[in-house]
Amino acid sequence: MSMYSFGNALYSGKKSYRIVQNRKIWFTIAIVAVIVSLAALGFKGLNLGIDFTGGSQFTVSNASTVNQRPAVNIISQYAGEDSARVAQVGKSALRVQVAGGSKLSNDETTEIRSALADAYGTSVEEVTSTFIGPVWGQDISVKALQGFIWFIVLVFIGLSLYFRSWRSTLGAVLALFHDLIVTVGIYCLFGLEFTPSTVIGLLTILGYSLYDTVVVFDKVRENSEHLLTQKDVTFAESTNLAVNQTLIRSINTSVTSLLPVACILFIGVGLLGAGSLRDLATVLFMGLILSALSSIFLASPLAVTLTNQDPAMKKHTAEVEAARLERKRRVEAGEEPAEEENVLVGIRTPGEHLGASSQPHRKNRRKKK
Repeated sequence: MSMYSFGNALYSGKKSYRIVQNRKIWFTIAIVAVIVSLAALGFKGLNLGIDFTGGSQFTVSNASTVNQRPAVNIISQYAGEDSARVAQVGKSALRVQVAGGSKLSNDETTEIRSALADAYGTSVEEVTSTFIGPVWGQDISVKALQGFIWFIVLVFIGLSLYFRSWRSTLGAVLALFHDLIVTVGIYCLFGLEFTPSTVIGLLTILGYSLYDTVVVFDKVRENSEHLLTQKDVTFAESTNLAVNQTLIRSINTSVTSLLPVACILFIGVGLLGAGSLRDLATVLFMGLILSALSSIFLASPLAVTLTNQDPAMKKHTAEVEAARLERKRRVEAGEEPAEEENVLVGIRTPGEHLGASSQPHRKNRRKKK
């Protein structure tokens, strides 16, 4: 089946995945991921970069080699094991950071510069040193937290007005928190360095996650516009149809977003040695994957679970189920013929194409001889 045929089958309802109906599975996976992430944050904590903790930084230019081991060995003599963080910058330069927050003395700084120059076959003038205080990183953290709070507040107000449902909006916001917590948890579990670039990446993926979720929710609103006036489908079934109808679009959007980030991460950082892009590319790569999954498997099921708590929606769902039982009873009793299976799991609208068999046929106007 071609991608076009596959997408058409999903849109028409001929092929459908029970994403919303299996929401307990996705909720269990999400809850476990959040618990593990919070546990990792509490017990292991974030591996904060020197922008947050403070420390010294050396830049080696025109190095004859980009092997990181000599720099690690030199720094360990002055600041202890596991205190050096070395990254390649371009083809012939390295960035050497000394974590821990303590400032090296002038004599230690001079000795490290000389040792790095000898180890990498360059002059002392090509090795620069700076000290970064923790104040700048803390200021970035405060500003990022303030921006995140304002972002959530404005998003909640805006989406509530647009979708006219605070329950659906709450589902989208909870999905955003899931993406944020799990991404931070992955950083804690694998000990990845948390830098200001990581903070920028986290705020970026929140916007992407929201964008993908809004596309799905907009289709949900379209499918359920006249939901309460019929008794054929429930809100959960209407939402599941919307998720399937936008599935191909979500996949295409995710792939096209991941391709440039993957190129930066694996080619730019891995092959070309652009280490300065590593922090931003890493968090974007993980965050885009999580955002794509949460917009499909978490946001819409959460919206359904919350919306089903509305008394009007509870009443409508009960009416749909009662109508189905009554139709089934009448068919089994022979009081009415069995209906043909309808592959479109949704609400029919005027002008909807239901297949060639449902179209009117031209009468045979040839005169009988």
